Amino acid sequence: MVGTCTALHLAQRGHSVALVDRGAPGGETSYGNSGIIQREAVEPYAFPRDWASLLNVAFKRGMDVNYHFGALPSVLPHLARYWQASGPSRYPLIAAEFSRLIEHSISENASLIAQAGADDLIRRTGYRTVFRTAKAFDQAAEKAQRLALQYGVQHALLDGAALAEAEPALRNSLAGAVHWLDPWSVNDPGALVARYAALFTANNGRFVRGDATSLQPMGKGWRVVTQDGPLEAQHAVIALGPWAETVTRPLGYRLPLFVKRGYHRHYSAVVHRGAANNGAFASESTSGTSPLSIPLLDAERGLVLAPMSRGLRITTGAEFARMGAPSTPVQLYKAEVAARELIDLPPAIEAEPWMGNRPCTSDMKPVIGPAPRHPGLWFNFGHAHQGFTLGAVSGRLLADLLDGKVPLIDAAPYSAGRFGG
Repeated sequence: MVGTCTALHLAQRGHSVALVDRGAPGGETSYGNSGIIQREAVEPYAFPRDWASLLNVAFKRGMDVNYHFGALPSVLPHLARYWQASGPSRYPLIAAEFSRLIEHSISENASLIAQAGADDLIRRTGYRTVFRTAKAFDQAAEKAQRLALQYGVQHALLDGAALAEAEPALRNSLAGAVHWLDPWSVNDPGALVARYAALFTANNGRFVRGDATSLQPMGKGWRVVTQDGPLEAQHAVIALGPWAETVTRPLGYRLPLFVKRGYHRHYSAVVHRGAANNGAFASESTSGTSPLSIPLLDAERGLVLAPMSRGLRITTGAEFARMGAPSTPVQLYKAEVAARELIDLPPAIEAEPWMGNRPCTSDMKPVIGPAPRHPGLWFNFGHAHQGFTLGAVSGRLLADLLDGKVPLIDAAPYSAGRFGG
């Protein structure tokens, strides 16, 4: 999403742009998320600081976080900086700076959605965060009121009865829900990126298969190897998400980047057509339907259930592992158990869960802007859980900076220079 939107904004401004990737746009991280443009996500995910949460993570008691022991030596220094950035002295400023990007997430996507003819993929009905216990619901309601006052985020509070009426498929009585009204949801995240990519090519952009890790300075510009031969340009934008470090590190940059993995799986609905003479029911699998009307975040278990064009998608929390390490979808299996406590979970479509990687920084803010030591090189990565939400606004911001225009918002908080060059 981030790379495609960046290429699209630059092409729409008249630049000659080639989008170089090893696969089709929207086939990696942006394909696998919960499909929510999270206008309410004005405060990034902070590192937990209470002992109960830390112990749950350490002993893998919950399903929101998992880790590989072999990954800890490389990731712990980044997590230590993440923990420091989440402290009371730093986090409020980080959240304020992060919120300025989020503020434009809907408006920037709205423009591109209209131009790309992608309205059929969009729901403008928000999503719900549900709570199983009254204590958690009361705390969330208090936070929602604070976010409304501080950032203008709109929401509605539903008690257990109102939630049951809104989502009849819920099996058990829950304490309540926060219905976030501003976000939009997408029934096929990969398809939305593909529509943006089609709009990019309609604006004279070129899509080229190639290996971004071959990027090298060449004279006063940049050179990358593609299937069509070497490609040279005055400017190069690294928008590689979790793979950004494979290019930035050989160029001498030591940015505090790390990866969180995540999983998803689709579940198709089963519709009973009626009783046969022997009393047995005939059934028919109908992928594309969902027992829920809008996405639902089970806050106390750490999973999202999102209606998609292929059925119901369950997405998980974070897993810390080395890039390329074998899949360990224990969170997804735990999420299936939790989902069955909420709804009659339909059968899984895929034999194996999908796995993807989220690109993170230790201070929770993306890296957007010029490379400190290489003229003509630009960075746009590190969006963590919000690359899908922030792709459109990040692409516009990068294009503003490259064109030397007054940017949509102050870009200084996202500069790579904040890490010391």
